[in-house]
Amino acid sequence: MTGTEETPAPPAAPGFRLAYVPGATPAKWVRIWRERLPGVPLELVPVPAAEVADVLRGGGADAGLVRLPVDRTFFSAIPLYTETTVVLVPKDHAVAAVEEVTLADLADEIVQHPLDDVLEWAERPPGQPAFERPATTADAVELVAAGVGLLVVPQSLARLHHRRDLTYRTVTDAPGSSIGLAWPEERTTDEVEDLIGIVRGRTVNSSRGRTQAPAERPAKKAAASRKGGTGRQPQKQAASGRKQGGKPQGGKTQGGKRGKPRKRS
Repeated sequence: MTGTEETPAPPAAPGFRLAYVPGATPAKWVRIWRERLPGVPLELVPVPAAEVADVLRGGGADAGLVRLPVDRTFFSAIPLYTETTVVLVPKDHAVAAVEEVTLADLADEIVQHPLDDVLEWAERPPGQPAFERPATTADAVELVAAGVGLLVVPQSLARLHHRRDLTYRTVTDAPGSSIGLAWPEERTTDEVEDLIGIVRGRTVNSSRGRTQAPAERPAKKAAASRKGGTGRQPQKQAASGRKQGGKPQGGKTQGGKRGKPRKRS
């Protein structure tokens, strides 16, 4: 062995990969993860909504913030929140003059319906269909900016594709889009359990979290035993003025005679 040989570097700590779809905002949960689990690197993996299921199936991520629903025969999922649905319009459009609209208000408008639409329509999208469906939501936004129709999307996507020449208004009776945490059920690891606790708002000492302090339960048992685990309290002898299980002794002397009552001052 020579003096020029280098000590091999220690292996990198295993990380956790969290996929997220456009519009999902993992920042708050990422911050909490890094505070609680500084030794487990968290990698964010941006994935199109239409591809996230395949990425999770193939092991490209350990869990994902996805748009629901997902295949519940393969994935476990926790709903997190449902977004408001809005219509994206040019700033000089008549819709921009009101606070909110209904689907009926859009009946005569051309409404773009991109191939990656994330809203679940019961029958068909509102309004009049465009001559051709754009491939992506980003393409549909460009068409709206060019004055070719409107676009109905979750509010987060309207914000994601913000342009100075466009605005949006709430559509009161449109379906919402729900964001959830999903992961392959057969790969529910300790790190997945930690993430579940974080997104559900559990504290670090939550009884259902993996990060629970191990001494918490023994401490509770010890406290219970100090209070009398059998439900019986120890009985005091002569100092209490009572015989164990008997009557007060203050009325008679040892010889069985009554003593003179003490004068009260």
